[in-house]
Amino acid sequence: MRFGVIGCGSYGSVHAELIASLGPRARLVAVADAVPERAAALAARLGCAASPDAAALCDRPDVDAVTVSVPHGLHAETVVAALEAGKHVLVEKPLEIDLAAADRIIAAERRTGRVVGVMSQRRFEPAALAARARVSGGELGRLTGGAAHTVAWRGQDYYDATPWRGSAKVEGGGALITLGVHALDLLIWLLGRPVEAQAQSGCLAHERIEVEDTLVGSVRFASGAIAGVTATTAACPGLPTRVAVYGDRGSVEIPVDPDERAAVRAQYRDFTAAVTDGRPPLVGTAAGRRVLATVLALYESARTGRTVPVPEEDPWT
Repeated sequence: MRFGVIGCGSYGSVHAELIASLGPRARLVAVADAVPERAAALAARLGCAASPDAAALCDRPDVDAVTVSVPHGLHAETVVAALEAGKHVLVEKPLEIDLAAADRIIAAERRTGRVVGVMSQRRFEPAALAARARVSGGELGRLTGGAAHTVAWRGQDYYDATPWRGSAKVEGGGALITLGVHALDLLIWLLGRPVEAQAQSGCLAHERIEVEDTLVGSVRFASGAIAGVTATTAACPGLPTRVAVYGDRGSVEIPVDPDERAAVRAQYRDFTAAVTDGRPPLVGTAAGRRVLATVLALYESARTGRTVPVPEEDPWT
């Protein structure tokens, strides 16, 4: 499969490097970025073409699929344009920053018949797959709860160096939507449909940002299980991410691998197989929308002080 990468920042460059390392399964054809010099430098390093912009990359007939790694609030416009140009798309998390924008992506996916995957590489780690098998097999009994704790440290330079970070309009939130979304996605994958959320949040250790650096909350699931959620970039020096699921016959805790590249490669393998086999990817737009809806419910609860319902299943299923 011939890939292009849109967005050559820190995560985009990682995607480009990983695609280039996939061997016969995939080939990196071109990259593009809003800063053309950044795309040119990455292209020179990896031996691919540098397109002048995203539209030019999507117009290339030698590109089958596009990885989108642009700021969160630009996902919908970028993904929809790529789909309408006939490309399959793997988009970085979160799917978008509001449900209306997420639904524009889903509508374009349906309209074009192309495949859209959402990056949630933690699902592909062996410990997560083993936990999913135990839950699905009923080994834990009735599920009663769980935890998704992302306890990280990011210095002020993390926000100052990248202007869109810390912007409510473009990033869509802070610690939860950017970092905690991975652990929350695993929790939802294991516990099922979330139905309501409660949270408190604040900006406690950073300046000049419009979003939270700390959120603590809880999510109730359709099964009745109740899970705690923590996401922070204000805990120096940071602790390992923790995801756990509890049941009345057993519990599991997932050790999250600090080196996620093997899991990213596994997600690319699943995505390319999904396109080839004509099946949905393991993490598609429905999963991306569900975790986004939960994030937004937690944010609304933190703003209002109320328990907030998580919207029912998306209208596309």
